[in-house]
Amino acid sequence: MLDYFQMFTDTVFGFIALFTLTKVLGKTQISQITAFDFISSLLLGELVGNGLFDPEVGILQIGFVVFLWGGLMYITEIVSQKYKSARSFIEGSPSIIIYNGKLIRDVMEKNKLDINQLQHLLRAKEVFSIQEVEFAILETNGTLSVLKKSSYQSPNRKDLNLAPQDVALSTTLINDGEIIHDNLMEQNLSEEWLLQELHAQHFERIEDIFYAEYIKGEKLFIQPVYNRNHTKWES
Repeated sequence: MLDYFQMFTDTVFGFIALFTLTKVLGKTQISQITAFDFISSLLLGELVGNGLFDPEVGILQIGFVVFLWGGLMYITEIVSQKYKSARSFIEGSPSIIIYNGKLIRDVMEKNKLDINQLQHLLRAKEVFSIQEVEFAILETNGTLSVLKKSSYQSPNRKDLNLAPQDVALSTTLINDGEIIHDNLMEQNLSEEWLLQELHAQHFERIEDIFYAEYIKGEKLFIQPVYNRNHTKWES
């Protein structure tokens, strides 16, 4: 049976060691956490937790593991700050998801990001239509930085003393070369209407369209497939 006094001392020591380590590593471990930082924190917590309930592990062993792991994380942080190439390798690099208003498909695939996830990240930035975006950058910590097109930036209608207008949410009609039939039905639109709209904008095949969205009263917004060189994908 475990000695409760030993458990108490080990727990207090583990708490102090982790608290000290957090202070040494800095606030960026929380506010700008990367995938590597997250996994490192989980592993460190697992090591300490296992040590607390192992009767053969004492304070010295727990302290050794905590400060060894913390030292490795600290060295990694220093190296990533000092050497640009190492920083890119360890933390990754920001990725341009939308460039000049165009969705870059292969960059999205590389970052395992689909249209639904992108729309979720945009809504968190109070952007409810992809056509409002000029640039969108996926940061290394998984957040999205957005620069709206000039026509969607301030000043707003209130600043100009204009009467308010009704607003409508955008509806995705084509996602990665496939028609979203449920959304068509929800908007009382037909596939024939959609094909006519595509032909009017000189698109012949659904497979050539990466994304298309509909807002009532506005022209159908269409994004063909683009690669990371920002040129149209040759099928």
